[in-house]
Amino acid sequence: MAGKGRSARPEKTAAQLAAAASHLLDWYDRAGRQLPWRRHWPELAPPYLVFLSELMLQQTSVTAVIPYFQAFVRRWPTIEALADADQAEVLEAWAGLGYYARARNMHKAARLIVARHEGRFPEQPEQLCALPGIGPYTAGAIAAIAFDQPAPVIDGNIERVLARFYHLDTPLPALKKQLVTPYSRLLPDQRRSDFPQALMDLGALICTPARPDCAVCPLARDCSARQLADPSILPVKPAKKAKPTRQGRALVLLDGQGRAALIRRAGKGLLGGLPGFPSDGWDRSPPEPLDRILEGLEARILPAKVRHTFTHFHASMTLCLAEAGGADLPAGWFWAVPEETGLPSLMKKIWQASQTGQISD
Repeated sequence: MAGKGRSARPEKTAAQLAAAASHLLDWYDRAGRQLPWRRHWPELAPPYLVFLSELMLQQTSVTAVIPYFQAFVRRWPTIEALADADQAEVLEAWAGLGYYARARNMHKAARLIVARHEGRFPEQPEQLCALPGIGPYTAGAIAAIAFDQPAPVIDGNIERVLARFYHLDTPLPALKKQLVTPYSRLLPDQRRSDFPQALMDLGALICTPARPDCAVCPLARDCSARQLADPSILPVKPAKKAKPTRQGRALVLLDGQGRAALIRRAGKGLLGGLPGFPSDGWDRSPPEPLDRILEGLEARILPAKVRHTFTHFHASMTLCLAEAGGADLPAGWFWAVPEETGLPSLMKKIWQASQTGQISD
């Protein structure tokens, strides 16, 4: 491929683009996903719902997000309620979604919206980008979906649809910066809130990464990639880098009454602010503190290791099991029933393995 990011066919006319947008929105009316945070134009989704859903959807599937979104809205139905919440409660409600910086930033942004904007969301992308955890994509999504602004909204699904529709062969991630103009040319004058959601659904349901179903695609007539032997070669993806594996240890210390010794992790960094088992190594923490604790315990080492994958690395955890009755714990540790605590996924795996001896990836 040429790698210049230009269309392989003549420039699409205004009439072609208008027809394509109309076909797309007609398809969306018939086949678009029904999602709890969505509304259909001329009704606009409340900005708080868009804010919650978009932060949750970053690097997480719609299926995984829906129950969390519904639970958050039940517990904190307004931006003011979320701002008033304790951050530890928000993090525990988030447990299992991963990428916990999103939850911390969500809570910080909620407090800033209440404190600086009297609970009203800014409507312009530039203002939204000033909030924690909101980058150009999320700002564009809130501005477009909640306020019907002509802001570009380019997620993974949309970049794939546009790369194929226009036949743009610039490799990712550089391609993303080139998609603002193609997006804006296709954007209709009306239904600007529905338009990005229609593109998202098209990418999720029809113009999928490996097997695009061109026969039923509403953009097929004018899609440049349909002329290719294999449209799935677009967008051009960079070579994947192998993830390193970090070795670590975790201590599961039991009191004989169904409780385990937990800590609350520091507010920043991996799993920041969340409860978990004392551990080291996987987060690049030094071994000396855990070594000192283990010296005074008769710990049993589980033969198999617990494995968990983070964004940039794999963690391979050795489990140290011990009992200490109701003994006093080091400063910052506390006794708790793990099942009743909002443990993140790695810590849930550690607890499960300590109880069953079964290791899951």
